[in-house]
Amino acid sequence: MFEQLGLIGCGLMGGSFALAAKRAGLVRRVVGYSKSPSTTERARQLGVIDVEAPSALQAVSGSDLVLLAVPVAATETTFKSIRHLLTPEMLVVDVGSTKRDVVDAARRALKGAVGNFVPCHPITGREVSGVENADAELYKGKPVILTPIERTLTKKIDQAEAMWQALGCRVSRMSPESHDAAFAAISHLPHLIAFALMNSIAGQPRGNEFLSLAGPGFRDFSRIAASDPHMWRDVLIANREELAEQMRHFQHALAQFEQLIAAGQTDALEQLITQASHARATWRLTPGAQ
Repeated sequence: MFEQLGLIGCGLMGGSFALAAKRAGLVRRVVGYSKSPSTTERARQLGVIDVEAPSALQAVSGSDLVLLAVPVAATETTFKSIRHLLTPEMLVVDVGSTKRDVVDAARRALKGAVGNFVPCHPITGREVSGVENADAELYKGKPVILTPIERTLTKKIDQAEAMWQALGCRVSRMSPESHDAAFAAISHLPHLIAFALMNSIAGQPRGNEFLSLAGPGFRDFSRIAASDPHMWRDVLIANREELAEQMRHFQHALAQFEQLIAAGQTDALEQLITQASHARATWRLTPGAQ
C-alpha cells in the first residue's frame, strides 16, 4: 500500500493507472499534475485524482509512489523538475514506449536518485487519448516490461514488480537495449507503415473514393494509424536508430515483392506469400497483450 501517488500526466495511461491503483487498494490518495491545467481539473472532476497539483514538483511532494505518464521527449525535463524532492523511500516509475532514451535521461537528471527509478513499459493502450478515456481495466492482464539498469536498487525493482502484479499485470524484465530493438520491429515500424499507408491513399486525387470502398481488412490493418500523433512523433524520434534498422529490413522485403510482381514470377511470389502466411499462422499473441 502506498500512501500517496504523485501522478505526472493525467491522460489515458496515467489516468487509467490512477483508477486501477485506487480500485486495487494500492494507493490512498492521488495528487495529479498535467501540463494543461484544464486536464488536471477534468481529472479531479472525473475522480481520477483527488488533488490537483499546480506543478510536477508539488505532485511529488509527500508521495511515496511517483508515476511519469508524459511523452518520452519530456522525460528529462520532468526528472529535473522533481529531483529536488525525491527521497530514498519513493518508488519512481514511468510508462514510456521507449526505454534507452528514458534511461539516459534518468542518468543525467536524477544523478544519485537514479536507483529509485524503475523504467517500465506496460504493453497496453488505445487509439484514443485523454483523461476522459481513462479506464481502470486498461492494465488488467497486460504484460509489463521492466528495464532496470545496473544502478537500479533491487528493492525498488521488487517493489515495482509487486505493484504491477497487484494491478493484475504479468511482469518480465529485459535490458533497455533489447526492449527498444524488439519494439522497433513489432510496434514502432507497424505504426510507421500504417501512418504512411493512410497518407499514401489519402494524398491521391481519388483517395477518398478508394477509402469509401475499404472493408474490415483495411479497418483492422489501419487501426493504429489513428494513434496519438504527439506521442508517436516522440516515440519514432526516440527510437530512430533501431527503427532505421527495421525499415531497412522492411524495404528489402517490399523490394522482393515488387520485383517478383513486375517480373510476373507467380511461383516465387506465392512462395513469399506462403512464408508470410505460415509465420503469421504459427505466431500466437501473448495472452493479455493488445
